[in-house]
Amino acid sequence: MKSPLKNDIKYFDYNATHPPFAEILESCLATYLSGFYNPSGITRYSLNNQGKIEQTRKYFASITGGQEKQFVFSATGTEANYLLIQSLRILYPDLDSVIVSPFEHSSLYAALESFGFSPDLIHTDKSGMINLDNLNEKLKTNPRPVICLYAGNETGVIQPAEEISKLTKEFGQLFYSDLMQGFGKINVPFGLFDGYTFSGHKIGAGMGSAVTYLPKVHPNFRIFGGGNQENDHRAGTENTFAIESFQKVSEFQNQNLEEKNKRLLTYRSKIENQLEDLGCIIIAKNSKRLPNTTFLILPIEEVDFFLLGMEEKKILVSTGSSCKSRAREASKSLLYMGYTKEEALRSIRISTGYFTTEDDVNTLLIATRELIQKFK
Repeated sequence: MKSPLKNDIKYFDYNATHPPFAEILESCLATYLSGFYNPSGITRYSLNNQGKIEQTRKYFASITGGQEKQFVFSATGTEANYLLIQSLRILYPDLDSVIVSPFEHSSLYAALESFGFSPDLIHTDKSGMINLDNLNEKLKTNPRPVICLYAGNETGVIQPAEEISKLTKEFGQLFYSDLMQGFGKINVPFGLFDGYTFSGHKIGAGMGSAVTYLPKVHPNFRIFGGGNQENDHRAGTENTFAIESFQKVSEFQNQNLEEKNKRLLTYRSKIENQLEDLGCIIIAKNSKRLPNTTFLILPIEEVDFFLLGMEEKKILVSTGSSCKSRAREASKSLLYMGYTKEEALRSIRISTGYFTTEDDVNTLLIATRELIQKFK
């Protein structure tokens, strides 16, 4: 599959968005251009498009083991998270707080606030893993639903979902998870979660489609009103192009998952070994992590100049979650893990993906060495 990236760009921000698989999206766009009909219409052309949406819903049910009618398509991961939390408010109209990991995407915390929940944060440490004993204590003291992402968008740390699931079942509580960084990157144990979300652009399907898996069929689970699309859960005309692209790219990613992850794990080891030699601190190095993600603390104070220098060399990295990176705030994940604000402000994230090559990695390492030595 040909990379859409320009030859002079070395892209290391896959956790923000995966470059699109242009050949797949172009094929899906051609289908859309010749069959653009509104899937909510009454003609056979519209019904054909609605049928395609249902086929994609069936596909996601087949690869996750979920129930078709509990999958809802929306436009963004943020919207998907809002619908997931709205379902909690419907199920628990009088609940004032839920148990939450300290590593969630900002949209998840915002959704909790919007629907009147306060987050009771689970303790953690520099491993980047939640403290299961603390979770057990919170469930024992005040049993409530638990929300914990599967893989961290900054650290890449994979949380102990099986143990969390056992605890929530023991106390008769729901377990929700944001799977944005896990879906299409690693094998995900979907059956452990009662509700979850994932998004197309994180795997290279382009912007425009995300999924919420609801814990049950319920007529009052609804993010928007005003139309009966998505089984009455989300009013608004579905993005048939984005939904079809989502399925096609997901199929491709799953077919190539094992080979890709072996390659990316090799790249990660090379990156981390050489950057440690330069004085960088690899965050959660000994924890189980995504094979494509390195979160590190630079041994220099001039992080902004470092990032500008990298961009001048046409190498794109990140300071963390893309929804917060422009603000240059200290990573809250790192603060909760026990790092200082000064250390957190020196952190950067390097994330690779399908199109990353060894030449890209070598270029990254040469540039990083030059800039660290320049600013030390």
